[in-house]
Amino acid sequence: RSVTGIDLGASIQALAAEGLILRGGGHKMAAGLTLTRDQLAPAMDRLGALLARQGAGTMGPRELRLDGLLMPGAVTPELIERIEAAGPFGAGAAAPRFAFPDMAVSFARPVGETHLKLAITDGLGAKLDAIAFGAFDSELGPALANHQGARFHFAGHLELNHWNGRVTPQLRLTDAAPA
Repeated sequence: RSVTGIDLGASIQALAAEGLILRGGGHKMAAGLTLTRDQLAPAMDRLGALLARQGAGTMGPRELRLDGLLMPGAVTPELIERIEAAGPFGAGAAAPRFAFPDMAVSFARPVGETHLKLAITDGLGAKLDAIAFGAFDSELGPALANHQGARFHFAGHLELNHWNGRVTPQLRLTDAAPA
């Protein structure tokens, strides 16, 4: 899988054209390849160079597109149902992403190996459950799990969590930053 601005398919096709892999192909956002063990190191070195030319691995601020700002008290099952009714959402029509600025973490616990379940609060009594899938695959999980009262800006997609016969609003966290 790739990220916006990086044409992974073209890079894999270039490796094939240069004879560095047995075969490969794809498109801008995803690709696949077949290679021998002996081809691995030279192919990955060349792939790294091709991707770096496109800007992969550069540091700096990322753009995060948001559709609105919300507070936890405004999020209800009815609001989420109205948002879902505007779908379907997918590659051509992304689900709305909302920001929750200057929030505190009132609860955080690991779920499985890499996920984090948490609750965020505005400090006025309203809270919203959240889930951060793959959070412990990056620095996000430890930062939120060991928050020590720090405040964060959160961004993510709203969804209804159906669990144990209950339906509750939940934020599917896609990003967070210190407030």
